[in-house]
Amino acid sequence: MTSLLHSESDIATAVLPPRCPICNGQSKLLFEKYDYSIQSCGRCGHRFLDLAELTRAHGGLSHVEQVYDDSYFQGGGAGYTDYLAEGKLLRRHGRRYAKLLRRYMEPGQVLDVGAAAGFILQGLMDDGWQGEGTEPNDAMAEYGRSQLKLPIHTEPLEQLQLTRRYDLVTMIQVVAHFYQLQQAFEVAAQATKPGGYWLIETWNRDSWTARLLGRNWHEYSPPSVLHWFAPKDLAQLAQTHGFETVDQGRPNKLLNGAHAKSLLGSKLQENAWSRPFAKLLEIVPDGLEIPYPAEDLFWALYQKTA
Repeated sequence: MTSLLHSESDIATAVLPPRCPICNGQSKLLFEKYDYSIQSCGRCGHRFLDLAELTRAHGGLSHVEQVYDDSYFQGGGAGYTDYLAEGKLLRRHGRRYAKLLRRYMEPGQVLDVGAAAGFILQGLMDDGWQGEGTEPNDAMAEYGRSQLKLPIHTEPLEQLQLTRRYDLVTMIQVVAHFYQLQQAFEVAAQATKPGGYWLIETWNRDSWTARLLGRNWHEYSPPSVLHWFAPKDLAQLAQTHGFETVDQGRPNKLLNGAHAKSLLGSKLQENAWSRPFAKLLEIVPDGLEIPYPAEDLFWALYQKTA
C-alpha cells in the first residue's frame, strides 16, 4: 500500500510559496514578469517579489550592488536617463512637501531615506528643515556631499547606525525597493522621536491606472521594484511599527521629457501594438517639464504613537 506520509527529505525539498513580508500570510503566484515571480498575499493583499528567486539571480552580489549601481541613475529604462538633470524638479518637489508638512508640524530634524543626490532633502531644508540623508549609491551620495554640501551617509537604511532621532523620516519613492522590508521599517521606527512622523510616497497598486493596465502597469518592473503597495497594507505595516495614519493624498509630480520618454518608451516597446506610440515620444524635448499624467501615486503621513 502506498504511504500517505511524505519522507523528511520530501518535506525539506518541497517548494512552498513565500510568506508575505507584512503579515506573514500565505501568498500565491499572481504572474511572472521578466522571469520573476510576483506574489500576492491572500490575507492583506500585498504584492511582492519572491526574494528567493532574486537571491539566486544575483549570484552572490547584494541587491543594492546588483540593481542600484550607477546605471540605475543614468541608464534609462526603469531607472533614470540622467538623475542629476532632474535636480531642479526634485528640489521643488521637496519644497511642495515642506509646504504640505506645515499643516501638521513645524520644521525640525529630518532623515531623508533613499536621498540619492539630496535634491528633495535640499528642498525641505529650503523651508527650514535640518538633517541628513542616507543613500546606498556612492556616486549619488558623494555628489550630494561635495556639490550640495549635504550630510548624506552611503549605506542602505537597513544598515544605518543611528546617532540621533528625528522629528521626521521621509521615504520618497523608496519603500518599494526595500530588500529587507521589516528591518528597514524597524530602523525607521528607531530613528523617529516619540510623536514624530513618517512621510512616504509610493505607487498605488489599487489605483485605476494599475488595475486597467494589469501586468503591463509600468511599476511591475522587477528586480528594481520589489513591493507593490496599496494604502491599506502600507498603513498596516506602519501600524505594526507603532505608527498611525494621519493623512494621505496624491502628489503633484513633474517629470522632465527625457525621463518620461525613457520610462514610457521602454514599456511601450514590450508590445507590438504599442510600439508606434513609442516613436511619437521622440518629438518630446528632453528638458520639457511634464505633469505626471496618471493617478497611481500616493503619499501618506504617519505619526509615531507607541
